[in-house]
Amino acid sequence: MLISNAYAQAAGGDPSGGLMGLLPLILMFVVLWFLMIRPQMKRAKEHKAMVEALAKGDEVVTGGGIAGRVTEVGDSFVQLEIANNTVVAVQKQAVATVLPKGTLKSL
Repeated sequence: MLISNAYAQAAGGDPSGGLMGLLPLILMFVVLWFLMIRPQMKRAKEHKAMVEALAKGDEVVTGGGIAGRVTEVGDSFVQLEIANNTVVAVQKQAVATVLPKGTLKSL
């Protein structure tokens, strides 16, 4: 015959085989958690705290690179003075960094 017969393997193999097969997958998830997910959650938490702490007079830089001084803080928007007599409305979540006081001297 051209095709050989297939026979079933005997039952009663290694009982820890299933657990040992899942061990690399579990280990990869743990490494992924500590290297990627946990630091990202920490950064998001810090950004949320920074956005909630925005106050009038803070000097900030937005995600788009616009630097300005906060003139008014609303629920979801802040008013930024980016030049003399030039005020723009920006979403709070767009604020990327709070600068040290006195960084923007031209305003």
